[in-house]
Amino acid sequence: MKIIPTFIELKTGQGITLHDLMPELHNAVARSGIQNGFVTVTSQHTTTAIAINENEERLVEDVKTFLTRLIPPNGRYLHNDIALRDCPPDEPENAHSHLAAMLLGSSEVIALVDGRLVLGQYQSVMLYELDGPRTRRVSVQIYGE
Repeated sequence: MKIIPTFIELKTGQGITLHDLMPELHNAVARSGIQNGFVTVTSQHTTTAIAINENEERLVEDVKTFLTRLIPPNGRYLHNDIALRDCPPDEPENAHSHLAAMLLGSSEVIALVDGRLVLGQYQSVMLYELDGPRTRRVSVQIYGE
């Protein structure tokens, strides 16, 4: 079995933004030469998430609204009390982003059959930026033969 590691790097927008990783994943699979196996996609950050969902404009807005209502950025969180933490004074107050990332998850595993990712018609692997704007890095490992 071969294992091909690669990374996707991208700049994200302000606040909560969703980014479709499918073009980069298709390219990585094609370059790997692996036909059958699986692909793991993992966020390298504690304030982003990886999840499979539909990349549809109105749904993306619904996701942003839902996460903001569920975990309000201006809520009272112990993590945001910078004076009580051992961290730089300019550390962001972003507990809401950590909590949302925890609920969404940091990785996905997708089957690879005949050189194609096995996903449903409307499914995309998405990076959920929860504390942007930032430069983000996603690990992609392609396993198989």
